Amino acid sequence: MDCFYIITNKLKDKDYAITSQIEQYIQSSGKKCFLSEKDSEGHIIPGTVPKEAECGLVLGGDGTLIRAVRDLGERSLPLLGINLGTLGYLTDVDLEDFESALDHLFSETPVIEERMMLEGSFRNSRKDMAMNDIVIAREGKVRIVSFHIYVNGALLNGVIISTPTGSTGYNLSAGGPIVEPTAQMIVITPICSHALNTSSIVLSADDLIEVEVCEGRYGRQEQVSLCFDGAEQTTLVTGERVCIKRSSHTAKLIKLSKESFMKTMRKKMKGN
Repeated sequence: MDCFYIITNKLKDKDYAITSQIEQYIQSSGKKCFLSEKDSEGHIIPGTVPKEAECGLVLGGDGTLIRAVRDLGERSLPLLGINLGTLGYLTDVDLEDFESALDHLFSETPVIEERMMLEGSFRNSRKDMAMNDIVIAREGKVRIVSFHIYVNGALLNGVIISTPTGSTGYNLSAGGPIVEPTAQMIVITPICSHALNTSSIVLSADDLIEVEVCEGRYGRQEQVSLCFDGAEQTTLVTGERVCIKRSSHTAKLIKLSKESFMKTMRKKMKGN
């Protein structure tokens, strides 16, 4: 690889000291480098990613990498995460190892893992994508909210809808299963379910999921939050639906580590 695109989390590298260090290392090796242009909210400005960029270097944590995937959208640039965060499930390289990681990219073709994503559509024409999960949860007062969840037209109950990559996020906190991240499947996990059957449901990646907001007690109209990857949030009301399916886009993550997913997870979670 000869041309790199650096995406920096300014909260993790406030004075861009780390970014400058990586930029200088790339340029001193005779390679090209561009820094991302962002708007006031920290999103990559559409249309500013150089066409010649072969690889994105994401400086931050898992949240920064997920945001980069969402911002890049159809550009679908292979991304390497350099961890400036804490756990860093998705960020493959620790900061102290960035030189050896770049040397590898300079001279060899890396392994690129393709991770499935989800697409959610609502209110007819509105759509968004999620690399980790789509969460539908109550808004306002703490009370029970009911949903109808349909899989290929059949009624289920449920309501975190997660990709395998997202299985170690909110899904795990809610008691859902851990899934190998390159698997092709969708996981539905209830949040604080007021029911005896609270097990997660694992579906085919090709299933179509529809979630409808039900009427509240005494005919009350309910409001719920629809959230994509913990970022974009929309309010839905009684009678509205969101349709969720596998996205035609994938997240492309460069993998340099030889460790297995299970070993990495055990180390990050400080397990035995």
